[in-house]
Amino acid sequence: MKNFKITAFADEIDLRMDFQLKVLQKNKISHIEVRGLDGKNISEISLSEAKAYQQKFEAHQIKVSSLGSPIGKIDIEAPFEAHLELFKHVLKLAKIFKSPYIRMFSFYISEGKNPDDFRDVVIKRWQAFLEAAKDYPEITLLHENEKDIFGDTPERCLDLCQALKNPQLKLAFDPANFVQCDVEVFPKAFEMLKNEIAYVHIKDALFSNHEVMPAGYGDGQVKKVLEALVARDYHGFLSLEPHLANFTGFQELENGEESDKPEASEGEKLFNVASSALRKILDEMNQEWI
Repeated sequence: MKNFKITAFADEIDLRMDFQLKVLQKNKISHIEVRGLDGKNISEISLSEAKAYQQKFEAHQIKVSSLGSPIGKIDIEAPFEAHLELFKHVLKLAKIFKSPYIRMFSFYISEGKNPDDFRDVVIKRWQAFLEAAKDYPEITLLHENEKDIFGDTPERCLDLCQALKNPQLKLAFDPANFVQCDVEVFPKAFEMLKNEIAYVHIKDALFSNHEVMPAGYGDGQVKKVLEALVARDYHGFLSLEPHLANFTGFQELENGEESDKPEASEGEKLFNVASSALRKILDEMNQEWI
């Protein structure tokens, strides 16, 4: 059985793109979710840089599964027009990278404020995203359930999908992020969102302290989620997003403070741990992978 294609956020291995490709190939992973290349966020690279990177990917027989963009990762009360223009640039990048997906978010809500008060604004902004994306019908926008954004609960993720009713909007399902929001991943979140899931981020976490763990070592019920996907005949990507250690640019990319850079070997080691944990689960399921 081959229901899954494994891909990865390779910038957690190392800043250097060439080293990222080397470790992906050592792990027999032929896809990449592009978020950071040589220290730059994917949204910051030029179209000419994107073409050069795509040539390198093709030379190494690596395909782009998704752009791990930061779109929608600003405060809901921040100005929007410049952010929309940045999204339009990301759409052009996705076309160059032949990426079928763009990972996105539904805006941070300031602490103490009620996310439901901003529902109409979130929907209006996502309508603008989808209007811009209609000229790229081959690209699907993936909403990720990130902590502290509007769509950080399964209820609001579902509400967003139902309100927008657009085939170019699907969900990137992240078990660890739900755990960090104290949400039961399986069966609650999965059953609520199963019809909208088009992509899965593979990381786990603990309810007790919200610490990120390798798949199967936390409370994210990763194996049960994957078994339920197989039962639904899901054929798609599982994207390794280890988050097992800080790396240069990690906090900046994830809306925090800059962190110290681990040794490249440490990044590779931790990535291998995350990769092995997922493979263990797939072996237990008698699942081969591409």
